[in-house]
Amino acid sequence: MELVITEVRQWCTKNDCEIDSNEGRRALTLAIDLVQYSSRDTLFQDLTKRLCPQSGPIDAKTSGAG
Repeated sequence: MELVITEVRQWCTKNDCEIDSNEGRRALTLAIDLVQYSSRDTLFQDLTKRLCPQSGPIDAKTSGAG
């Protein structure tokens, strides 16, 4: 759990959001899923790829929700 929180905080800092924001909560949920099924060494990179922060705000279309 410590790894997940650390990586999500890093992701939030890089993407100018708070961990308790919608984006931060979405990142936490995704990070928990990722850490169960992928390498822990690439968690930050996987979060960045899956949440696509460079392409604009996260919405239902880009996050796969909905």
